[in-house]
Amino acid sequence: MRIFLDTASVEEIREFVDLIDGITTNPTLLAQAAKPFREAIKEICDMVEGPVSVEVTALDAEGMISEARELARIADNVVIKIPMGTEGIRAVRALEAEGIPTNVTLVFSPAQALWAAKAGASYVSPFVGRIDDRAGDGMELISQILLIYENYGFKTEIIVASVRHVRHVVEAALLGAHIATVPPAVAKKLFHHPLTDEGIKRFLADWEKVPR
Repeated sequence: MRIFLDTASVEEIREFVDLIDGITTNPTLLAQAAKPFREAIKEICDMVEGPVSVEVTALDAEGMISEARELARIADNVVIKIPMGTEGIRAVRALEAEGIPTNVTLVFSPAQALWAAKAGASYVSPFVGRIDDRAGDGMELISQILLIYENYGFKTEIIVASVRHVRHVVEAALLGAHIATVPPAVAKKLFHHPLTDEGIKRFLADWEKVPR
């Protein structure tokens, strides 16, 4: 499973750039970056070899397509995030036909994921954390989407999004999800376990006792 970092912070990306497989951003994250929009995207794309998802803000298909074409010119690794909906799916069909990769975002049901795949989306982003927040089962959604895609041989890759904790990443990997996009705080936790820290501390203490 590939790991993307969910951030628009250059500092956070720099910390993990040699380890991650891609980046996902959204308008909220880019606003936090406090830089001109195109400048921020270009800087991120220059740092990262993998795909960088950038979200459109238009709500109609024509506007999304026009905006996506402009964003795609920033760098070769830009992927266009399109919000789920009738207009979004129309935009995805058109963009994929032009060779512009898309990532259908704000997906909360298997039916929505089916539409995204039928439209030829490169990626689909189910938001597991937000579903769990509403007392749902985000990982059950991932399981259902994986089965649907397997049934019909869809090539759309699943990006497990709205990741809240390490367990989300582990469960996504156990199910066979293609990608998980994680906030920097979760990315850091993926490397740690208290027994690892305890073991290193013990080894170092023992090493100090070795005659030299």
